[in-house]
Amino acid sequence: MTAPLAGIRVLDVTNVLAGPFCCYQLALLGADVIKVETPETGDLARQLGADTELSAKLMGASFLAQNGGKKSITINLKTQGGKEIFKRLAKTSHAVVENFRPGVMTRLGVGYDALKAINPAIVYCAISGFGQDGPMKDAPAYDQIIQGLSGTMSITGDKNSAPLRVGYPVCDSIGGMTAAFAIAGALVGQAKNGEGRFIDVAMLDSTIATMGWIVSNYLITGKEPVPMGNDNFTAAPSGTFRTGNGLLNISANKQEQFVTLVELIGRPDLASDPRFSEREARKRNRAALTAELEKKLTERSAADWEALLNRAGVPVGRVLSVPEALDLPNTRHRGLLRRIENIKGLDRAITVAGGGYAMSGCESAAELPPPALGEHTDAILADLGFSAAEIADARERNEI
Repeated sequence: MTAPLAGIRVLDVTNVLAGPFCCYQLALLGADVIKVETPETGDLARQLGADTELSAKLMGASFLAQNGGKKSITINLKTQGGKEIFKRLAKTSHAVVENFRPGVMTRLGVGYDALKAINPAIVYCAISGFGQDGPMKDAPAYDQIIQGLSGTMSITGDKNSAPLRVGYPVCDSIGGMTAAFAIAGALVGQAKNGEGRFIDVAMLDSTIATMGWIVSNYLITGKEPVPMGNDNFTAAPSGTFRTGNGLLNISANKQEQFVTLVELIGRPDLASDPRFSEREARKRNRAALTAELEKKLTERSAADWEALLNRAGVPVGRVLSVPEALDLPNTRHRGLLRRIENIKGLDRAITVAGGGYAMSGCESAAELPPPALGEHTDAILADLGFSAAEIADARERNEI
């Protein structure tokens, strides 16, 4: 068996997170992803991350996280020769992904129309903050800007702390995942009928689209969402609770789960208490219910309650730190984390996360090293038919 995107060439003309994350997903599925970078500096993510030594080597931790399995070529798209090289590369490719501001690639002469003229079947995906058209298309967009404009921050935290930023670049990640999904779908159509596509992914749109229940509750019922902290608005008890040691998430959303929960903690009387006996009553009296449950939950640790309650069919889980989550036996068993060695320019191995799924017959490209800046330039150009002398001339003219 071969990886589902084996034989598919993708040009990754992206920077920082949303675009590189998108193309990383495609690489994990077996695509031949060629990262097109600016000479000398490359992707800004090469300079980002918690390890300044790695950043100084243009192999920052932020870059390493989502560029495994890719090749790197440096092309100066501001030169005529660089544009021609890029077009020759696009002619041999199935998809192009870029996340410049709208219109930049067109002004450079390598936008969708220019590439479609030489490769009618090309799938071209443009990722931006607000889309390729509309009144905000030229506004600068970073993850936190989108978090604020999408309403995400307004419902994160509680009534005293909201609005709060989600603790990781959730909008960049959603935008990248949305783009990867759309590209994969377009590639299926391309394989069937040879048709190309232009895909316009807006981070704002894709983020709002993932807020399904929140958005639909407002659109359908007119109920405006409010920040509820660690409580889940759909049910009670459903949220985070204090224990004798650590926090515990409980999602006793079904009546039978609630009855089992109160029995196991030693408070079976709560199941017949009029304030808590029915689902809607529990939601109305959420604070009182939490207080009653925590009186008993504080008698044991979160780990103890997790083992006891899960065995009985009550969905619960400890609230862990990131290091604790990465060290979970289940995380290790699933092989999510991959160790990568032999990275050009580095004297140490690194560990990165894969795609979050297992697929039969598909080895993860996360095991392949992220490329040094321009590491594959000569090899890629030679594959396109450039001679050694032509490559040297292009480098002399600052085209690559």
